[in-house]
Amino acid sequence: MLKSWILVMIICAVALSTFSQTPAKYEVATILDIKPHEPAGDNSSPAGARYDVSLKVADTIYLVLYTDTLGANTVKYAAGREGLVHVGKKTILFNDMLGRSQEVPIISQKPATTVSQGK
Repeated sequence: MLKSWILVMIICAVALSTFSQTPAKYEVATILDIKPHEPAGDNSSPAGARYDVSLKVADTIYLVLYTDTLGANTVKYAAGREGLVHVGKKTILFNDMLGRSQEVPIISQKPATTVSQGK
């Protein structure tokens, strides 16, 4: 009897912790610029072409390293495109054109400057 109560308590605790987690916050990102990534050495990436992609999310511009795993090179023509992303501490998560989640490392970030218009 005591074992069954303990089992019920454990199940309730696991269920409660599952439901209490907050979902990832997705934000709109705009692709500002795409440049081929210049590797530090002469080693080329066997996984695909790599690009430095600048994204504007809210008031921050992130520079991320994107690896084209499909080999379609469509990222070259994506400047101006918007999409939903989840910004983590060291990575940005997004869904590709096939709906697969992909995570890219953040190389740098800086505040986006706002241009004030004069009269």
